Amino acid sequence: MINVLYKLAGTWYIISTNFPMWLKGDKQNPRFNYVLSEDDNSKLIDEVSYEKKGNRKVIAGVDTQDKEYSNKFEWRGNGFMRLIKSNWELALMDLRGEWAVITFEKTLFTPAGADIISRKPTMDEWTMNEIKERMRMSDKLRPYLDSLVELKRTDS
Repeated sequence: MINVLYKLAGTWYIISTNFPMWLKGDKQNPRFNYVLSEDDNSKLIDEVSYEKKGNRKVIAGVDTQDKEYSNKFEWRGNGFMRLIKSNWELALMDLRGEWAVITFEKTLFTPAGADIISRKPTMDEWTMNEIKERMRMSDKLRPYLDSLVELKRTDS
């Protein structure tokens, strides 16, 4: 079960998404940084960062790995954000761990959706086409394809 956590640890750039927070246009260059918890081997320390009006903003939380399905997680925010939770899943990942597709369930505040994430801030067209083809072959991921929007980065 721990293997998935090690694969996720590190920085990921959101390349393509249908998450409304990233599509509104006032938040740029979103990325995730996952750090293995020293206290609990089923948790990742989760930091979502982005830029707004030239300032770096951070949303901190903890991802707890599902006991039965190692690729599923529950995110819970820190501080006043502790009341907010979100369930997400690592749906696809290449063998080298250079890119992945995550899906997230509907919450009170957001619709269900998907992100294509990468270890690098940009992705070449060939890799993006490969990911979309793999998503097209998946009954679970196919519904998200038409709503995905590639983000324009200013930090690459």
